[in-house]
Amino acid sequence: MDSGENCLQMPSVNPDASDRDSEPFVEVDPTGRYGRYGELLGSGAVKKVYRAFDQEEGIEVAWNQVKLRNFSNDPAMVDRLYSEVRLLRSLTDKNIIALYNFWRDDERNTLNFITEVCTSGNLREYRKKHRHVSMKALKKWSRQILRGLNYLHTHEPCIIHRDLNCSNVFVNGNIGQVKIGDLGLAAIVGKSHSAHSILGTPEFMAPELYDENYTELVDIYSFGMCVLEMVTMEIPYSECDSVAKIYKKVCSGVRPQALNKIKDSEVKAFVERCLAQPRARPSAAELLRDPFFNEINDDDENGEIVSS
Repeated sequence: MDSGENCLQMPSVNPDASDRDSEPFVEVDPTGRYGRYGELLGSGAVKKVYRAFDQEEGIEVAWNQVKLRNFSNDPAMVDRLYSEVRLLRSLTDKNIIALYNFWRDDERNTLNFITEVCTSGNLREYRKKHRHVSMKALKKWSRQILRGLNYLHTHEPCIIHRDLNCSNVFVNGNIGQVKIGDLGLAAIVGKSHSAHSILGTPEFMAPELYDENYTELVDIYSFGMCVLEMVTMEIPYSECDSVAKIYKKVCSGVRPQALNKIKDSEVKAFVERCLAQPRARPSAAELLRDPFFNEINDDDENGEIVSS
């Protein structure tokens, strides 16, 4: 399905003792181009992500595998997965994880797609690992996330991520680059710019998401929560011990306690802007022009040296 590539002519090598040092593939795609290793990079509710290798380009990639039996009673959901994966393949932005290929494996009943892999994992883990990061570096990461969002929101058709959080943003730590990934819940909303289903991660979900009537500005709210987490190293609403309590606080406009930990008034005001009511909430393009980013130069985008 949509792989459209001929089987590759790999140089023939006579197996010898040195093969013992190579890592075996657990699975190979139908074209023979991509090989999957056993190592799991991450897993979600419906998807597992494995380390893999693109033999044609000689680069490591991520092999995402969705078990379709999870949707055996929901053929519409499978159709939607296909249409969204097809759309993701057309996205080209340096702050969005690239999708290279996808196919359905009828024998294993899986949908597989090959994406770009980032060397340093997700932003949540990266930030935990490197506790000493300057505000300037955090602003650089924030601006790159916003650029990715701006690309999605101004795309034709408009795309709402709907599940933006620090575990869905990935890092190339050697160059200070961040990219938005995991667009599995993305809604393609076109000209209406409105969507109606409840999806996402509760701590990062805008109040209007629960009303089932919202626009791409829900991503800006989630982005504000990402900035809050990056600065405080605390997941928003971690004081709540249930989704119901989070929902109650979000819907009544009670801010997460972590916000009080931000001592810098400029940073706090920026986060508050992102968490404003939908009609007062700025777009990604507007936030990119915010004075918050004045100290960051365009030619200075490669991140800070991180001291641990």
